[in-house]
Amino acid sequence: MSVLSFDLDAALDRLATDGWVVIPHALPAELTAALRDSCLDVWQQGQFHEAATGRADGQARRSEIRGDSVLWLDRVATLPAVAQYQAAMDELMTAVNRGLYLGLAELESHFAVYPAGTFYKRHLDRFRDDDARTLTTVFYLNQDWPHDAGGQIRFYLDEGSDNFIDIEPEAGTLVLFLSDRFWHEVLPARQQRLSVTGWYRRRGGSVPW
Repeated sequence: MSVLSFDLDAALDRLATDGWVVIPHALPAELTAALRDSCLDVWQQGQFHEAATGRADGQARRSEIRGDSVLWLDRVATLPAVAQYQAAMDELMTAVNRGLYLGLAELESHFAVYPAGTFYKRHLDRFRDDDARTLTTVFYLNQDWPHDAGGQIRFYLDEGSDNFIDIEPEAGTLVLFLSDRFWHEVLPARQQRLSVTGWYRRRGGSVPW
């Protein structure tokens, strides 16, 4: 039985037309709450590591660019909430492939925790030397997020311009967008900010895993 709590056809139409879509209440509130609890549990256990920029030998921690810490979901795949989330995202991948022919093959995703005062400067999700990342997913876990707490994703609609929208990181909101097309940043958060961030990958990227 599907746990996706939105009109899948309408979301795919928007994604096909604009290359991005914001979906409130994308998963049941109970699952969103369980994911938040799981994220906080493993955070308190010290399982996260500070996120880096770049890839392979070029990776480096640069706090002037990003300040979040992450935990890849494959490390905690046996947690019931994580397993349910992964199943929902697999269902979404099947639908996207059927409707948009993107050739998605797998999802890499992690919990992301932004402590108060942290941010992520403007960036593009696809690596210069690897074009496998195709569709970005961001699922928020912050219940009753105050607008004045910051932490919005600033999503640039046109490359090289300042035409943007700010998306509130409210629990249950799912953001999907083409990874190679849209620049974005996370504005400074004034309180702890939680999400599940991921990338659907296609096979045959320029550089293998």
